[in-house]
Amino acid sequence: MSKVSFVIPCYRSARTIESVVAEIQSTMASMPAYTYDVILVNDCSPDDTYEVIRNLCARYGSITGISLAKNFGQHAALMAGLRRSDGDIVVCLDDDGQTPADEVGKLLERIEGGSDVVYASYGDKKHSAFRNFGTWMNDMMTRIMLGKPKDLHLTSYFAAKRFVVDSMLRYENSYPYIIGLVLRATRNISNVPVNHRSRAVGTSGYTMKKLLGLWFNGFTAFSILPLRIATMTGAFFAGAGFLYGIYTVVKKFVNPQVPLGFSSLMAAVVFIGGMLMIMLGLIGEYIGRIYISINNSPQYVVREETHSAERDCGE
Repeated sequence: MSKVSFVIPCYRSARTIESVVAEIQSTMASMPAYTYDVILVNDCSPDDTYEVIRNLCARYGSITGISLAKNFGQHAALMAGLRRSDGDIVVCLDDDGQTPADEVGKLLERIEGGSDVVYASYGDKKHSAFRNFGTWMNDMMTRIMLGKPKDLHLTSYFAAKRFVVDSMLRYENSYPYIIGLVLRATRNISNVPVNHRSRAVGTSGYTMKKLLGLWFNGFTAFSILPLRIATMTGAFFAGAGFLYGIYTVVKKFVNPQVPLGFSSLMAAVVFIGGMLMIMLGLIGEYIGRIYISINNSPQYVVREETHSAERDCGE
């Protein structure tokens, strides 16, 4: 009998997480071939999310609650939950009810069919336009920087085999990026269509600042392509500058009366100077991340854990 571990990062979900857990329990009760447990990771939510998690642990079996000492972000919270999981299959989903736990059977069926990782794909997403734009940008970034196949749709609702999770957990640096960890572990990844629900309560916890940080983390933590782009850009401008210098000298000899262009010179200096500053900043970002990782900055810090008396259900 296989075990499924559900990992759910929680933030401002005091009014939604109980219904998500109830849906998991009712769904898994109809799937006797599996045992399961649920790991709820409170990412230092400012509301009483962890109090709700404590109550769920007291009322039901199979639930583990983890409270982080500060807000480390969704991907760090997922890593905390993955490290507590011991299922043969791990399913990650959202805390707001938009990812339908009652359709987890579709993901598990595809895993049993041979896929290493299965992502839910949505025909009609119920996110806001801002979130949909963020998803599109994230898809473009993973395709260009991480080599994601064009026809593969990546979402926050996915299932992974144990060996993939174990591979992901070998990453202990300060900047986890779940998609990058999955893509470097396996390419045997597939999609299954599921429904996407409208948000019943509250708003998304992702702001533009958090989305930008997520994208930047993705392409600096798992790809050196930005550095190669910077190198190629520098080589292009160096070559262009050399050719323009030859052109200027030749033009001066051919027509000595032609005045030197101060405005064009200043425009070129400002433009190239700006490019150099961007490249130096990018290099500095990589060096800073190396420095922080060498100093063993933690992915997350656990303040408290709460366990149910009964860890597994469905046996």
